[in-house]
This record gives sequence, C-alpha cells and structure tokens, in this order.
Amino acid sequence: MRWGDRPVWIRCTVAVYVVGFLEGTAAHGYLLATGGLNAYDYAPVLVQLLFHVLLLLDPLVALAIIRARPAGPLFAAMVMLADVLGNWSVAWSAIMTHPTAFLRPTGLLPITLFAIFVLLTALPLRRALASSGDVDVCVSSPAEAR
Repeated sequence: MRWGDRPVWIRCTVAVYVVGFLEGTAAHGYLLATGGLNAYDYAPVLVQLLFHVLLLLDPLVALAIIRARPAGPLFAAMVMLADVLGNWSVAWSAIMTHPTAFLRPTGLLPITLFAIFVLLTALPLRRALASSGDVDVCVSSPAEAR
C-alpha cells in the first residue's frame, strides 16, 4: 500500500517518528563531530556507549518506519525507552536540585515528550502497518501469511 493511500493519522504519526528520529541522528552526529568520543563524558560509560550507538539506531528506526515495516514502531519504542532512560538517569540529580531548569524546549523535555508519543503510538501504528497488506516479521511460513 502506498503512503498516500493510508489514513491521515498513520501518515502524521509516521512523519513525527521520522522527523524525531532524524533530529536525534543529527543531534548525536553534531555532538560526536564537536566533542569526539568524549562528547558524553559526563555520563557513565554504558550511557555514553548508548548515546553513541543511537547515531546508528536512530536512522535505522527512521528507515524501518519509512519502509512501513510492522516491527518498526516496536523498534522505535525500544530505542526511545533506552534513550529516555539514559537521559533521565544522567539528569536525575540535577532535576531534583533544579526541576524548573528542565522545562525548556531543548534537552530532556522534548526527548521525554517524544518518547511518550512513541510509546503511546507504537502498538496502534504497528497494528495499522501490519493490517495494511504488509507482511509481518512474525509470520514463520508462507502458508501462515495466506
């Protein structure tokens, strides 16, 4: 099924996913370009590794969503859950000290709002992509796909 034939809510949701994940790709790319491998030296090593890996995962999510893969929204939800948990774990003590400092349009607030959006829409979007004629990755044999 072509994108133009899909319901408006699917196209809008997909657009938000793609813009959000490509913005994440750009942000992580910028931080890597300007800060090198030490761009996230304020974070624990595992969180630093996650933030670097997001430079690869974010565009892969966007591609899976653009290609209308039913597994794409679940992949997106897992990536955003890891991303938001990593960000919150790093910022937690600062949030407790100055909570209003995080009510700005950059940083933790938009990441959190985007994560909530992805987590709330992942299952409905997955169902919609799976029911619109695309073969689901869960089908184990061609006979089951009929």
